[in-house]
Amino acid sequence: MGSSINLEEIATKLGGDELRFEQENVADLLGRSNTSFPGAQPVSFARYHLDELQNVDYFLCEKTDGIRCLLFLSQFIAEGGIPQESHFLIDRRNDYYYISDDFLHIPKHKDGGGFHTGTLLDGELVLQRTKDGGQRLAYLIFDLLALDGENLTSRPFDKRYGRARELVISPFKHGAGQFASQMVFDLQLKAMETPYAAEMMFREKIPQLPHGNDGLIFTCVTTPYVSGTDEHILKWKPPHENTIDFRLQIDSFPLLEDEEGEYEDWDAKPEISLLINHGGDGGYKYFAMLSLTDEEWEAMKALNEKFDGRIIECFRDAATGAWRPKIEEGQGVPRFRDDKKDANHISTVNSVLDSIKDAVSERELIEAAPKIRAAFKQRLAAKQAQQKEEQRRMAEMEKKRREAKMQHQQQQQQQQQTMKQEVPMNRDAEDMDDGPGYED
Repeated sequence: MGSSINLEEIATKLGGDELRFEQENVADLLGRSNTSFPGAQPVSFARYHLDELQNVDYFLCEKTDGIRCLLFLSQFIAEGGIPQESHFLIDRRNDYYYISDDFLHIPKHKDGGGFHTGTLLDGELVLQRTKDGGQRLAYLIFDLLALDGENLTSRPFDKRYGRARELVISPFKHGAGQFASQMVFDLQLKAMETPYAAEMMFREKIPQLPHGNDGLIFTCVTTPYVSGTDEHILKWKPPHENTIDFRLQIDSFPLLEDEEGEYEDWDAKPEISLLINHGGDGGYKYFAMLSLTDEEWEAMKALNEKFDGRIIECFRDAATGAWRPKIEEGQGVPRFRDDKKDANHISTVNSVLDSIKDAVSERELIEAAPKIRAAFKQRLAAKQAQQKEEQRRMAEMEKKRREAKMQHQQQQQQQQQTMKQEVPMNRDAEDMDDGPGYED
């Protein structure tokens, strides 16, 4: 569902100096020395992460099947020196797409006034089903990197999320909600749950979602935002959704022969290699062959598009071990990740393979929930006890401060009273005549 969204249909793609200018603005905002894509990337959920969830606080949310984008809120100076808000979607290829204030308004205040600048949101652009049977684009926020010029990446996740809720989403709902249907997309905050809520997610929440879903995301509550791979963002997927993004390479087509000799049949299904990214001088190397049905090839041909060199999302068939393309829901064609510039790195591939080999099932996540809950509650009780002790200590300090202040005031009053008593005695002394005396 995600890759069916074409960003160029809803925004203007930047290039050249304009692109570099905005990339540098984002880098400066985050205090980064390079202009590469600043978004965090999760790691695949492995069996040892069950222990991690018992030992460290995490939030849980559904993994939306959309296009991962950052949303950069900025401004430009229009004619007459009037500031105008501007917005940029940033995909994982680090391409920037401009959205004018004619199509999107994210107010700074609940009355709809003002707008954010120097603000960078992290989220997912997704096509949602509406109650009337239609479809509507929505941007689902799950993190906040910077707000109104303040770099928040060093803050813990719960604080960043809280600011997104109170200072971005709340003003939007109050100040722009009535106009949201006229905007290029709606703005929503992705709901966070406790880390032991897996059963509720599987049984209740995910079946009711108005958009596609391909798993769960666990995010550590206390860690800062990390550009690139973040070991504290855990991506759990069911077996058929545990995918790898390969670079597709068409090798050869079947040969036909007639009286003029042999030639390739370009209508027939070709041999297709899947390549993975080894980075740096390693370049791209062969990993496996793509297993494609005749029907899938015919659907691909009907698109009349170039396929060689594109990024394709694949899963490993549990029965055969073959690598199969993930099929777009309702379209019957393989999912091409045109939002990504490169295929998965070998480190990511190995992580996914480990996750497949040592996969944690839905049932195991649910069975682990009681232990995760008990540990979570124990840490929460300890934290509340610590806060209560800190409040008691602060109250004791405040009591001592008040007592010291009262004692000081009493001392001052005593000194003033003593001075009042001494003043008349001095006046009597001054009134005495120490000159010559006469007696009758």
